Amino acid sequence: MAIHIDETNQVFHLQTDHTSYVFQVLAHGVLGQLYYGKQIHVRPSYANLARRELKNSMPAYDLTEPDFQLDAIKQEYAATGTGDFRRPAYQVTQADGSRLTDFRYDHYEVVQGKQRLTGLPSTFDDTDDGAETLIVHLTDDLTQLDLELNYTVFPHQDVIVRSANFKNHGVTSVTLNAALSAQVDLPDDRYDLVQFSGSWSRERHMIRTPLRSGIQLIDSVRGSSSPQQNPFMMLARPDTTEDAGGVFGFNLVYSGNFLDQVEVDQYATSRVLVGINPADFGWHLRPGATFQTPECVLSYTTDGFNQLSQQLADFYAQHLVNANFAKRERPILVNNWEATYFDFDDQKLLGIAKKAKDLGIEMFVLDDGWFGHRDDDHTSLGDWVTDPHKLPKGIGHFADQVHDLGLQFGLWFEPEMLSLDSQMYRTHPEWLLHTPQRRATPGRNQFVLDFSRQIVVDNLFEQMSKVIDETHLDYIKWDMNRYMTEVFSTGLPVDQQLEVSHRYILGVYQLYERLTSRYPDVLFESCASGGGRFDLGMMYYAPQAWTSDDTDAIERLKIQLGTSYGYPQSMMGAHVSAVPNEQTGRITSLATRANVAYFGAFGYELDITKMPEEEAEIVKEQVAFYKQHRSLYQFGKLYRIDSLFEGDGNVMSWMVVDDKQDHAIACRYQLLSRPNAPYLRQYFKGLDPDKQYRINGGDATYYGDELMNAGLFLTKVFDETAAVKQLADFSSQRFVIDAVE
Repeated sequence: MAIHIDETNQVFHLQTDHTSYVFQVLAHGVLGQLYYGKQIHVRPSYANLARRELKNSMPAYDLTEPDFQLDAIKQEYAATGTGDFRRPAYQVTQADGSRLTDFRYDHYEVVQGKQRLTGLPSTFDDTDDGAETLIVHLTDDLTQLDLELNYTVFPHQDVIVRSANFKNHGVTSVTLNAALSAQVDLPDDRYDLVQFSGSWSRERHMIRTPLRSGIQLIDSVRGSSSPQQNPFMMLARPDTTEDAGGVFGFNLVYSGNFLDQVEVDQYATSRVLVGINPADFGWHLRPGATFQTPECVLSYTTDGFNQLSQQLADFYAQHLVNANFAKRERPILVNNWEATYFDFDDQKLLGIAKKAKDLGIEMFVLDDGWFGHRDDDHTSLGDWVTDPHKLPKGIGHFADQVHDLGLQFGLWFEPEMLSLDSQMYRTHPEWLLHTPQRRATPGRNQFVLDFSRQIVVDNLFEQMSKVIDETHLDYIKWDMNRYMTEVFSTGLPVDQQLEVSHRYILGVYQLYERLTSRYPDVLFESCASGGGRFDLGMMYYAPQAWTSDDTDAIERLKIQLGTSYGYPQSMMGAHVSAVPNEQTGRITSLATRANVAYFGAFGYELDITKMPEEEAEIVKEQVAFYKQHRSLYQFGKLYRIDSLFEGDGNVMSWMVVDDKQDHAIACRYQLLSRPNAPYLRQYFKGLDPDKQYRINGGDATYYGDELMNAGLFLTKVFDETAAVKQLADFSSQRFVIDAVE
């Protein structure tokens, strides 16, 4: 049993295999947070955790209890304006302009399992994995609003999922100014905030900052979760490492504007708030209507960052990702974009596909430029019909040719965008997201469709379905190449304009839901100028994402390393591209490029028809190697060993290990060589200490405890391909580790 309730003391104890989350109904029906952390015993009450003291110069709830002061109480879902001056979890404006509410505990219910939300991506328990859901009902008598706080406990992954649901049972409308998904009040401030920040082409770099008095936050108001800030964050004790120490993880199942915020108050309490960003948000809640917040995933461990990442990866695979793809090996693909850009015809594309077949690649993906009259990025978005000048016999005929080669076929779409030079815009200019009588701001020479309109969602569903049917499509790369500006819908009344951003995301989710339901075997990959929507909302529908537009192997090390803290390697699209690299101009070896890209959904992003024969042979060997070890790379337990975010940032290493600890692959990457370097040892993790292992098929054997604690001596790294041997910059060393029979 995961949920323990003491009726007498009104204590709720949510228990996973290793953690406890405890809260209680306090005086006046207020919900008080008592504890979240390592598992503690279930008891009828926790008087010690609920103790409080009278604080001078602080408002009391009423005259009868001067020490019941909301500003000094850890709460579950705090209101605004009644004595708690910290940021609230929600705010409601009523018909008279008041923003005060008084939600009080009413009752609870416990439901076995976990059902999906309607209209939102959400977690689930389809395999009867022991999940239990607690729904706590609160009500505000004056407004006749009900508030449901939802808690689902997934015991075996040490995860608790939270959300809130507002229901208007009154006769007048109200406006939700804020409706966060989760609030956690922690009793002290001795934590580091760990965030994953950056920009286009350098997404999700790890930043670790001690908490301080006041507010620290990461957020997005760009209409997407954004490359600038990822909605996954951690709170870690200052001494927490990869392998030891307490750390909380918070991840929002949402793809739009979000807020992750930590507020340290005057008494060193740390309030965590996660949910839809209240900035530029409002929701008109009419009588009889409900508003459901997205879900927030909470997890905790005392065993360090690596354990948190592993339990989240296990949780996503079992309770978030589409079961059709959660454990299905991803195909090796070649994408034509960096090979051809817009300049191609069917013969050029078919040449790439034939070469891909020769190399053992499994899928050909046709990227941007196949539709309308798309010869550059100024035209045709919205017109998802074949360009007859490039594919004179149609996209369906070309797809048949690819399939006849024995390859799978994938196609690029950017369904949320619109070009002014398009038949769609000429026919329906009102479908553009824009503010009347104001200029519309272009981004990448394109504009945003108003996905808050049902007719727009219906139109894209029909257009995309026709293409999928015609091509018998295997894979869709769904791109989204700009942020949202002029967020106004001419299809909504004045009092609903603050709903547009959220309604837009709901429209995107609806289109995904309809397409994935009709075409359950089509693999979707999310892309937003690379990693601009790398979030759990997307992963519910598209089980992998293009990690970044930056394909430089060295920059990708930081991007993929940072991403790995909150997301498993099976979610990361990672390709080998040409050198000098388009984004950085850097030249790296094919071996290093592959050794980086192996830790993800692997593929190639270059013109394989122009490769020298010796390079083509290397690619063939890489493809064969990845096929042999694909399951391990994509679904093995990931262990981070050396980090580019620590120390001098010159060496990174990580490894994947199978469930039986019989097979593992590690890789060490060195950015710059050093003259007369010290002796080097490579340490490993995750092995069975009592098993013996061989490395790279050698004769020597090593016990697991030796490899993990004493390490493996490394000789100097040389560039074997250079005319004169020299210590190699941007080098990589791969270690295939197999248990001895």
